Amino acid sequence: MISVHTSPLAMLGRKDAGGLNVYVRELARQLECSRVMVDIFTRRYDDKTPEIVRISAGIRVISVDAGAPEPVSKDDLFCLLPEFASEVALFSLREGIRYDVVHSHYWLSGWVANLLKRYWNAPSVHMFHTLAHLKNLVSDDKNHESTLRVQIERRLLEVLDNIVAPNPDERAELIWTLGANNARICTIPPGIDLNRFQPRDRDEARLKLELPDNPLVLFVGRIDPIKGIDTLLKAFRDLQTKDWGDRPPKLVFIGGSMIEHSDGTMTPGADLMPVVEQARTMGIADNIIFRGAQPQDLLPDYYAAATVCAVTSLYESFGLVAVEAMACGLPVVATRVGGMKFTVEEDVSGLLVPSGDHQGIADALATVIADRPFRSTLQVGARQAAIRFSWHTVGSAVLNLYERLADGERDNLCCYGEIYAS
Repeated sequence: MISVHTSPLAMLGRKDAGGLNVYVRELARQLECSRVMVDIFTRRYDDKTPEIVRISAGIRVISVDAGAPEPVSKDDLFCLLPEFASEVALFSLREGIRYDVVHSHYWLSGWVANLLKRYWNAPSVHMFHTLAHLKNLVSDDKNHESTLRVQIERRLLEVLDNIVAPNPDERAELIWTLGANNARICTIPPGIDLNRFQPRDRDEARLKLELPDNPLVLFVGRIDPIKGIDTLLKAFRDLQTKDWGDRPPKLVFIGGSMIEHSDGTMTPGADLMPVVEQARTMGIADNIIFRGAQPQDLLPDYYAAATVCAVTSLYESFGLVAVEAMACGLPVVATRVGGMKFTVEEDVSGLLVPSGDHQGIADALATVIADRPFRSTLQVGARQAAIRFSWHTVGSAVLNLYERLADGERDNLCCYGEIYAS
């Protein structure tokens, strides 16, 4: 596997670390259960990380030197890709390894995979995770993805052997708008660890996390305009105007960096501070609990402690947070975009609202919070709806794809509808 710009070892919720990291790590673990050995190549971003970190007996994370060992923005990484590809090839030569399948993640990694698949004479699988074309449709001009990225993504559709689309809409977009060969696109969503993400006792979770007994709206995500944080804050402001008596809802915000000081206090880091300042300007900061990025092992406790999960993204190829919440029996209020149109079932596991409709989001949150019988129905439905996205199901679909590619198949690879079918 190739994941140039972000490592599966990175802390989730910090810059460039999110659902992609989880996908790469958890898919590797599921493949290992089927006795597939996995090497994950990523760029070294500091001088402390060892070249090889063995996650388990069959999985290695290999940090490759490309440029100075320091963080580099995604926009500047393209110039380092030839060096990255060369170092990966040299590593495989030293180790005496030829890989059976190359699975790349994100457009930067796809560029590298196109070189290495020819070096190893191995079939390639690629997952974009996000598409520049779709992001640009919902982003303002200052947050547009580069023309270079748009062009590279179109080129990858022509040269790589298989593309994995995370939802039916993205598959259709790849075919009808970007001109991809429909016989080489397989629709397989990311998966969920149903053992880690499962219902837990709410009171115990709140006690453990030191959270109040108010209704809790949970947000989990990176600090990124595409996550719709501005919409989230406006919706929460609208929610505060309703009559809640002496127990108004609180927003638990998971994402961004927190700085720990010598006296043990925590303050928001540079990435999170603009969100805090916006909340202060809007007069809602006192009802927001900023916790920064959290280890994945703690996320099930936050889902258990919450009353409802808000996913207000402008674009999501899958919406991993929504499905994690559902697996924990937490109702979801989400925007009707991308993969969430297929993962969140209206009135079964949550409520869907048009993107950017902060008043609609506030009303949906209020409904879930105030209507206890309805919320109980959603809690049961959420868990049931998440079961189809188990890593066992997803991993089996990916492994089947690998095996067919390794056997020489290049067409009719579509497994569309198998997991998304109700």
